[in-house]
Amino acid sequence: MSIIEPSTSPAVDPRELEARVKGIYREVAETPEADFHFEMGRVLAERLGYDPAGLDRIPGEAIDSFTGVGHFLDLASIRPGERVLDLGSGAGMDSFLAALATGPEGQVLGLDMTDAQRHKAQRLAEEAGIRNVEFHAGYIESPPFADGSVDVVISNGVINLSADKPRVFAEAARVLRPGGRLALADIVTETPLPEKISCNATLWAACIGGASQVDDYRAAIEAAGFVVQTLRHHPEYRFLTDSARGTSETHGVRSISLLAIRR
Repeated sequence: MSIIEPSTSPAVDPRELEARVKGIYREVAETPEADFHFEMGRVLAERLGYDPAGLDRIPGEAIDSFTGVGHFLDLASIRPGERVLDLGSGAGMDSFLAALATGPEGQVLGLDMTDAQRHKAQRLAEEAGIRNVEFHAGYIESPPFADGSVDVVISNGVINLSADKPRVFAEAARVLRPGGRLALADIVTETPLPEKISCNATLWAACIGGASQVDDYRAAIEAAGFVVQTLRHHPEYRFLTDSARGTSETHGVRSISLLAIRR
């Protein structure tokens, strides 16, 4: 997400939201053993469906700071030689796994606004000698890449944090070639969230307050020029604190993954 003003006024102040998100995810990068509203790490990744053998091949510190909400790489079907963009790449776990799939002839571009996450991911890539992945500073609403320059866009638990989701999906469509794939996991709701939640920057930063109603989320993807092919739920994902769980149960906050094809 970013401080860029969305085309329609969000219920939450975007600058306050950016500060909260950067603060939380700086802690995620620097102190992954701390307590958060959400689960982290390898136990979570394996429960969501990540292949343990693949995790064994990437830097462990990236897995320690993993805060994803679902598994989608099987949907992405990344092939050798492809160019992949990871929106909100964090400490790099999904980027590193994507780099295994593209092989040395492919490339993965990680994009993240939080310096601590990005610096950690780049350090881990250099230490592990992973040369086909690079991490860029920027916002998911305005990725600094050319039109039609990537084959696959991936994202995990990040788009719900944006105050302008339609713009995120429009930019994903812009950077993808025709027929390119959008594969992601994210948090959505069964019913629209009340204002007391959607105006709360802390709940946004905890991946709850910014969640869209699932039909609206899908409609925004389709309006950007995609055809949704697969949508599945992840009942394995859960929030940790009583307040987050209570909000989740009341409003049907849940994790999904999906695959969409750019027309």
